[in-house]
Amino acid sequence: MLPRRRIRRIRKTKPRTLLPALALAVAATAATPTAALATDTAARGQAVSSGWNDYSCKPSAQHPRPVVLVHGTLGNSVDNWLGFAPYLVQRGYCVFSLDYGQLPAVPFFHGLGAVDESAKQLSAYVDRVLAATGAAKVDMVGHSQGGMMPRYYLKFLGGAPKVNALIGIAPTNHGTTLSGLTKLLDYFPGAGDLIAEGAPGLMDQVVDSDFLRRLNEGGDTVPGVRYTVIATKYDEVATPYQAQFLSGPNVRNVLIQDLCATDISEHLAIGLTDGLAFHEAVNALDPDHATPTTCASDD
Repeated sequence: MLPRRRIRRIRKTKPRTLLPALALAVAATAATPTAALATDTAARGQAVSSGWNDYSCKPSAQHPRPVVLVHGTLGNSVDNWLGFAPYLVQRGYCVFSLDYGQLPAVPFFHGLGAVDESAKQLSAYVDRVLAATGAAKVDMVGHSQGGMMPRYYLKFLGGAPKVNALIGIAPTNHGTTLSGLTKLLDYFPGAGDLIAEGAPGLMDQVVDSDFLRRLNEGGDTVPGVRYTVIATKYDEVATPYQAQFLSGPNVRNVLIQDLCATDISEHLAIGLTDGLAFHEAVNALDPDHATPTTCASDD
């Protein structure tokens, strides 16, 4: 039973102010693999046993840096990476993934907390991975919010000396309009505040949010880190897709359709199953041994 104070608040809320919140939640859920995949203890155990999140893994001379995978909004450390983590393990990488942005009483669906607080969780996790592996730096691959949030860690939390490369797959670097759905907020006064109170990680990613203005003020990048953005023009969540791209030195922006015009991956598929995006991400992790990404790069 809800506390009496909470019941009074719900009664005072006009039903129509809930529409944008529901639209944002539905759109974000449709864009993340967690909506279709259930995570349980067995799945997490399987990830460890397959060499993923194995803290006894020691980086090799060929792949000297562990790879930290950063899930997207409403994702988690397993479901978001059921395709890409094994892909990396098979190629000899030490692979780790974290959960961040958890809300109380919301299991499995993470990345909803304030992005700056999530970045603090990432900072602690990187230190844990470096301590376990003995490596000097990590590489990072993030999907959606997970491609943007590490930039706060790099810029404001002292992460740059600990990170060699950041690869963002469909990242929300300059915010999203959710295919225009965020414009509905203008018609429902107070709706943005309602969403921000319950799930601040959503509002932090809306175009022109206070968080994003702070993140991008003074430039998109920090010295010493290589950046790669992998985007699809069919993205329906991180929109417009051009807002994913970064500006600055040591940046490579990739539109997957420039590599294969017939690739029709959208926001979910490019992070979960797209072999071309996986191949391009590995190229970014190991540029000295990169091979061309083509329509045949789906193995």
